[in-house]
Amino acid sequence: VCARLISLRMSRTRSVKNTPAEVPDIENLHGWKPKFWQKHLENIVEMRKSRDAPVDTMGCERLADRQDYPENFRLQVLISLMLSSQTKDHITASAMHRLQSVGCNLDTIVPMEHEELEQLIYPVGFYKVDHYLSSLTATSKKRSVGPKMAHLVMRCAWNEVTGIAVDTHVHRIVNRLQWTKKPTKTPEDTRKALEAWLPREHWDRINWLLVGFGQQRCLPVSPRCEDCLNKVVCPVGRKTTTTRLSSK
Repeated sequence: VCARLISLRMSRTRSVKNTPAEVPDIENLHGWKPKFWQKHLENIVEMRKSRDAPVDTMGCERLADRQDYPENFRLQVLISLMLSSQTKDHITASAMHRLQSVGCNLDTIVPMEHEELEQLIYPVGFYKVDHYLSSLTATSKKRSVGPKMAHLVMRCAWNEVTGIAVDTHVHRIVNRLQWTKKPTKTPEDTRKALEAWLPREHWDRINWLLVGFGQQRCLPVSPRCEDCLNKVVCPVGRKTTTTRLSSK
């Protein structure tokens, strides 16, 4: 199962690597960049210095065993990303630890019975092995593995920056900071808009920075704007802090 999965995933990462990023509309043609973006980024870097967000201990490259053989480390990066879909970080981490306890490598996992594998990864989302099997034939036709996972695998497993990985945290924060010329509806739209203007030197760490920031401060509901260094240069921060002050 995992052998076939990794073959499909790696095929997807290669196609992403060799395909230039699409440029939405004409944002980059006119040199558009969001107001205060450098200050935003500087402040986020400062707020992430403690490195104590869930992503810092339970991100895909943290869950993979760097002491293992390189090919096993890369496989574990991929598996941790696959298991993390619609799954809380601590559940993904527990599942990875159980897999590693029996040997998280192709020699161990490929011959394993489906029921045994399911018990090891339960209760992650889509823990049923049959779910992965049934989607294998459709993977090449449907974009069941999107750019986010592909770019993260290339960055974390091969240390190659092929694009910006945009998850729900990055998508939310980019729109709150108005880092796109117009609001984006999907993470993929956000990726294209962000790659159109953000200097490539920042692509390497932008996912890590924004994911941790989103986990700790820029929350989906009731963001902690009063504790954010960007509160006076962020549209949402200004509005939120003003509203809270006026209600006192």
